[in-house]
Amino acid sequence: MEKPFLEIKGLHKTYHTRSGDLPVLKGINLSVHKGEIFGIIGFSGAGKSTLARCINRLEEVDQGKIFIDGLDILALSEKELRERRRKLGLIFQTFNLWEAKTVYQNIAFPLQVAGVKKPQIHRKVLETAELVGLSDKLDAFPGGLSGGQKQRVGIARAIVTEPDVLLSDEATSALDPQTTIQILDLLRDINRTTGITILMITHELDAIKYCCNRMAVLEDGVITEQGNVQEIFYNSQSRTGALFAKVFFEMQHAGTMNNGEGI
Repeated sequence: MEKPFLEIKGLHKTYHTRSGDLPVLKGINLSVHKGEIFGIIGFSGAGKSTLARCINRLEEVDQGKIFIDGLDILALSEKELRERRRKLGLIFQTFNLWEAKTVYQNIAFPLQVAGVKKPQIHRKVLETAELVGLSDKLDAFPGGLSGGQKQRVGIARAIVTEPDVLLSDEATSALDPQTTIQILDLLRDINRTTGITILMITHELDAIKYCCNRMAVLEDGVITEQGNVQEIFYNSQSRTGALFAKVFFEMQHAGTMNNGEGI
C-alpha cells in the first residue's frame, strides 16, 4: 500500500466564544497520496476552511497530528514553521491580493519574505507567470483584472515558492462556470507539470469530479467517508455525500451541466 504523503490523525479544533465552546473539527483522519489532486467536499459550516487553516497552521489545533512527507508539522518550532510554510501553498476564495501592488509584486511577495535574492525572485516570477498565463499582466494592478486573472495571480503566488502541497480553499467559488473550468484546467496542468499534491477543498461536487480520483466527505467536523470519487458518487454512504450526488445528477439531468468529465 502506498505510504500517505499528507496524513492527518485525530485532528480536533474548538473555538472558544463568549456564548460557549464551538467544536469545529471533531477527530479528522485523512490520507492523501503524493502527487494526487484529492477532493474534500462539505456544506457551509462543515469545517472545510478551518481544516485548511489548521493544515497551514494559520490556526493552532487542540489535538492531533498532521504529517507531510513523514514530518509532523504541529511539532515544529516557530522558526521551523516559517521555513516549512514555504512548502505549503494556499489559494483563497477571495483572491486576497494586495490592491496597491502590481501582479509582479504580488507574486514576488512570498519570495521577498523568504529572503530570496532579487535575481532569483525575478527569474521565478517570470517562470511562474508564464505557467499560469499572466506574462502580459505583470505590470497590471489587481483592480484592472478579471476574477479569473485575479485567481491566477493567487495561484502563482501560492506556487512560486515550489511548495510540496497546494491547499485550494474554495478557489473557484467566486467564479463563473466558464472561468471555473479554466482555473480547474490550470490546476490540473500545474499538477501534471510539477507533480505537486493538491488538496481541493470545496462545496462544488462537479469540480471534484472534474479533477480528482479520490475524495472525502466532511460533515459537521467529521470525515464521514473517503475513497474513489465514482464510488462515492454512485454509492454514497453518508447523508452529505448522498445529498451532493443527488443535486449533481439533478443538474446534469436538467441539462445545466455538460456531459463528459462532469462540468
